[in-house]
Amino acid sequence: MDQLFNRKYIIQGLFIVIALILLGKLFYIQIVSDKAFVSAESNVLRKIYKYPARGAILDRNMKVIVQNEPVYDLMVIPNEVKPFDTLVLANALGITVQDVRKKFRKAKAQSNYQSTFFERQISVESYARLQEIMYRFPGFRTQDRTVRHYPDSVGGQLFGWVKEVSQDDIEKSEGYYKPGDFIGKSGLERAYEDFLRGERGVINTLYDVHNVAQGSYAEGKYDINAISGDRLISSLDIRIQKLGEELMQNKVGAIVAIEPSTGEILAFVSSPGFNPNKFVGKNWGNGYMDLMRNPYRPQIVRPIQGYYSPGSSFKPVDALVALQAGAIDPSTTFFCPGYYMAGNHRVKCEHTDGTINMQRGIARSCNTYFCHVFQNIITKNGMKNQRETYAKWHESISKWGFGTVLGIDMPFEKPGKFYTNEYYDKLYGKRWGYTTVISQAIGQGEITSTPLQMANVMAAIANRGYYLKPHLVKGIGDKNVVKKEYIVKNYVGVDEKYFEPVIQGMFEAVNAPYGTAKESQIQGITMCGKTGTVQNPHGKNHSVFIGFAPRDNPKIAIAVIVENGGFGGSYAAPISSFIVEKYLTDSIKPRSNGYTVSGFANTNLLPAIIDKSKGKLGKIDSLKLLRADSIKRVSDSLKNRPFILNNTFTTQNKLNYPAL
Repeated sequence: MDQLFNRKYIIQGLFIVIALILLGKLFYIQIVSDKAFVSAESNVLRKIYKYPARGAILDRNMKVIVQNEPVYDLMVIPNEVKPFDTLVLANALGITVQDVRKKFRKAKAQSNYQSTFFERQISVESYARLQEIMYRFPGFRTQDRTVRHYPDSVGGQLFGWVKEVSQDDIEKSEGYYKPGDFIGKSGLERAYEDFLRGERGVINTLYDVHNVAQGSYAEGKYDINAISGDRLISSLDIRIQKLGEELMQNKVGAIVAIEPSTGEILAFVSSPGFNPNKFVGKNWGNGYMDLMRNPYRPQIVRPIQGYYSPGSSFKPVDALVALQAGAIDPSTTFFCPGYYMAGNHRVKCEHTDGTINMQRGIARSCNTYFCHVFQNIITKNGMKNQRETYAKWHESISKWGFGTVLGIDMPFEKPGKFYTNEYYDKLYGKRWGYTTVISQAIGQGEITSTPLQMANVMAAIANRGYYLKPHLVKGIGDKNVVKKEYIVKNYVGVDEKYFEPVIQGMFEAVNAPYGTAKESQIQGITMCGKTGTVQNPHGKNHSVFIGFAPRDNPKIAIAVIVENGGFGGSYAAPISSFIVEKYLTDSIKPRSNGYTVSGFANTNLLPAIIDKSKGKLGKIDSLKLLRADSIKRVSDSLKNRPFILNNTFTTQNKLNYPAL
């Protein structure tokens, strides 16, 4: 009985102790601490999100090329708004009363209880005026954040743009993004979003009944600091990026320059381009619509999305694959009568070379020679095994990056087209051979590539047999982290001993009197290269050049494509030489042939736009580069190849050019 009695009082005692603890906690919450009180009053304690500055982007020489600028937004929570003087607010913001009412209705439609944008990026003057009168506008508050700024106003397609998140972005982010956040939508801003965006902060701020901030709650005990995004050190050299964009103005095409030893991209030019500063802030929509209306489609990132037949620039690759396969040797010669007969189809050569070897065939860009090379490759294992041999050739060429994405750190890279033997089986059945696909011998027909792939081919030749994946960022954050996939060597399957005779041919293409790119020689620099003239069914042929310099211990590999530029030696090769010289010497010396940067920059090769509804040329303006009176100049520039006389561009119709 005593034991039962004692247990009764023990249980009663425990209940009394628990009751006292609960009463004490309730007393603390209601009397001593104001935490529960202010938490219950949403108009007293507010969570103010602090947006981090996005990481800056620097060029390879540590020059800032993408930075941030402070801006201010006016936010509103419609449910907390009391009747206010619309005229006073309109005057403070520099807008009309009608605008104020329209914006408030829009905010209510979006959410009556969440903080939404009322006016984005208000001026510093408006911000100062608002701070003096905010007490008159309950439910409104200002918010500071940063927006992107591009000091050099270049690289629109390269850097891309930052835009407010969509509902789809929010749902895919697993809770990271909230309405009002911004996200990289294209270019490097998209590719490195996870590094650039930083971490959002939160400040629990007390406001009094007059809508005036009283400071951080609990002395910041519950606040979270914003963490800025990681900086990126890009591989770009902004000097030649700007030069490339200058040279390509009023033209359609692309420039890609790569450091062969690292795979780092030195220049990435897509033309026509656009000013990335036009896609910052509240004017983003206007800039985007202007971009979409432009008939020359600057939204295409041509270095990784433009499909071009490599043309004669493909010939060094075919020569190397043929040497590795034993289909030819460096001394193999063929006779060029000015054409090559593939069955009953004649492949024209631009000149009659007679008996010609491989090196001169590269320097002269002899179509006949390389058709014979292709024939030797495909028939090496017998006429009956051509389809199987083509498959092996296709595999060898693919190792150079044709027909596949290279894995650049940019979104939306395209692979180009390079068809397999199975494709031709479906197209022609079992009855096809080298004569059916002979156009591939000279880089035409069904094979297409991107400018990035062409530049990468030059990097592989410059390295005598391997390349590193091309990439635009060489260091992430303060520790300069490099992604592992960009430090791995990718071998193309050709022995080093075969490269020297091919490189000699490319050397002669630039430096020999009979070379197709002889007008692009650089004083004091030994450049090796190959021109290409790519057939264009829609107009004048495209001008192509690929090359590297110097010959020994190469520092730069480059590919240039100028649509409607004609021969490869006319535009692409000289433009390449200017960029190579600028990169290697930081200067451009006067040329003996009179070629100048300004001369090429001022030449307009934009194709005229036909207004089909009216049946005549339309007056257009491509990124403010094409004036209304320039249509005739554009048409003329497509008819004639310019040459330079006394540092001034003129035209001449009857000139004898070397075949390219």
